[in-house]
Amino acid sequence: MPRTVWYPGHMAKGARKLSELVSKLDVIIEVRDSRAPSSTSSPLIKSLSKYTQQKPVIHVLSRKDLADPEKLQLWLNGLKHTYSADLRKREGLANIRRAVMDFKPKHREVRLAVVGIPNVGKSLLLNLLAGKSSASVGNIPGITKSVSWYRNDGMLIVDSPGILDPHAEAGAHMILSWLGCAKAEVVGGWENAALSLIRFLTERSMTELIPVKTETETDGDDVPALTEILERIGRRYGCLISGGRVDTELAGRKFIEAFSSGKLGRFCLEVPKGEKAVDFAQRAFNFAERCSAAVKTIYAGE
Repeated sequence: MPRTVWYPGHMAKGARKLSELVSKLDVIIEVRDSRAPSSTSSPLIKSLSKYTQQKPVIHVLSRKDLADPEKLQLWLNGLKHTYSADLRKREGLANIRRAVMDFKPKHREVRLAVVGIPNVGKSLLLNLLAGKSSASVGNIPGITKSVSWYRNDGMLIVDSPGILDPHAEAGAHMILSWLGCAKAEVVGGWENAALSLIRFLTERSMTELIPVKTETETDGDDVPALTEILERIGRRYGCLISGGRVDTELAGRKFIEAFSSGKLGRFCLEVPKGEKAVDFAQRAFNFAERCSAAVKTIYAGE
């Protein structure tokens, strides 16, 4: 299967290094975004399955302050060794520390890895556990460049780059672009990502997260209606160009940034049971490609 996503060389190198040392670990911490725990799971967990079947994995669902609390609780009930956290406020950190130390051998420090896809809070958790501030933390996916070890308070911790699945379907990476975990360029740009998100929210009756009023009966395949919503979002955010037209790429970026930062409200895109969000996102992605092409054709004819 061809690659479908941005996957720079340092990600592949980090994955290889971690594979070489995982047998020496006592426990693995996997960080996911609590708003999409399935889509933000680390492909390393699957690729290291022959080891992770024998080793405990602690799941940390970050950004609980931005998640729908009722839906988040479903994930906490359904996953073993799972803890929610607001890492910026250190909420949930004590529970995570205690869970890690449960796996400490009597004769030495506990060895653990912190893994996760880009921008879910992996480096922030590492900083908190290791008691340091040297691991880069930011909103740019893929900012940690190599595997490094840190020792602190009975723990020996290995860090690694945030690694995406280079072969996942486009719908999965569309969801990641909505959360700021993947570059919008790999799913067709900000306009394409925003159109997909609008369609997704419309289909799932989550239009309260769209910053302009929408018609609840809007057909998910109604190209003019959904592109008009994006244009109204652009006007609200002041994304205008010459002639009073909307810069839909800029409008898409501002909409996605407001959505991913929680400014538009708390949400969960997935629940443990039922149809996967990625299925909706894949259809939204396919639609947005057609929609974007149609809009370009209309503008070209003006």
